[in-house]
Amino acid sequence: MEILRDVDLLPFNTFHVQARAEALARFRSVDELRALLAAPELKGLPRLVLGGGSNILLTRDWPGVVLVNEIPGIEVLEEDNDHVVVRAGAGVVWHEFVMHCVDQGWGGIENLSLIPGKVGAAPMQNIGAYGVEIKDTFDHLEALRISDGKVVRFGKEECRFGYRESFFKREGKGQYIILNVAFRLSKAPVVDTHYGAIKAELAKRGITAPTVRDVSDVVIAIRRSKLPDPLVLGNAGSFFKNPVVPLAVAERIKTDHPDLSAYPAGESHMKLAAGWLIEKAGWKGFRDGDRGVHKDQALVLVNYGRATGNAVYDLSTQILESVKKKFGVELEREVNIL
Repeated sequence: MEILRDVDLLPFNTFHVQARAEALARFRSVDELRALLAAPELKGLPRLVLGGGSNILLTRDWPGVVLVNEIPGIEVLEEDNDHVVVRAGAGVVWHEFVMHCVDQGWGGIENLSLIPGKVGAAPMQNIGAYGVEIKDTFDHLEALRISDGKVVRFGKEECRFGYRESFFKREGKGQYIILNVAFRLSKAPVVDTHYGAIKAELAKRGITAPTVRDVSDVVIAIRRSKLPDPLVLGNAGSFFKNPVVPLAVAERIKTDHPDLSAYPAGESHMKLAAGWLIEKAGWKGFRDGDRGVHKDQALVLVNYGRATGNAVYDLSTQILESVKKKFGVELEREVNIL
């Protein structure tokens, strides 16, 4: 168990923002985690648990310990003729887990290909893309309760999933550390291709009976064409949530903007595309020094080199105010601000 002191966090966040932590340690098992939580030299220090650092914006140094979750492993827990329950360690790279499942022909998470981060963050955020969310295939997870070191099992109901939300971002925030996550996947999958961009790309490729692999390949191609690679350009993916508004609000906006990008969200509400709102407010491709809005996807804020977390945060505030002024709609940040 190695505890490092005064650590540069730039390699541990996909925004490539410079910040320092008083201490940092990695853990690959529940026993190593318990040992770190009990370490006398870390007692009383604030804790920050990181996986891939792909959904965080650091605006200051961390005056405590960063615990990097590197718990490995993928294993089948249950299997019958129709389904398989597969469990992955929280430290497994999410896309590598998806590719493992696609290789086996297991369906249910192929639409979530190429999402950055690690498995442990998936249920925290209820990550989603192209019409699919984690909650659709989630079976259970195990998490360590920090107060007593007990491993607790959470089913779908206990996780209280919402739109990019869960129990672990609300009531349970800071109380648990996710150890592993299990998904119930189909061995005879019916792929979800209702999302327009997926349909169009499949048609372009002449694919009329897509497999799990076909859908994954198409999603990867779409994401690569629209979103910057965090290894090349600092970013945390979608910075804002898509707002859900009453039908009357959507209709009001559509009167002036017939091309409004919106989708039904129940009988009385619509989900608006935050990227569309930001682009129409004039921010797409904006750059100020090393901070900016991506040229191909207005939902993504980027660090071109040496932007500080505060500079990126201030830009997000300007965007929030601009969209509110133009459309009367309040956006919410999806990225965790520290």
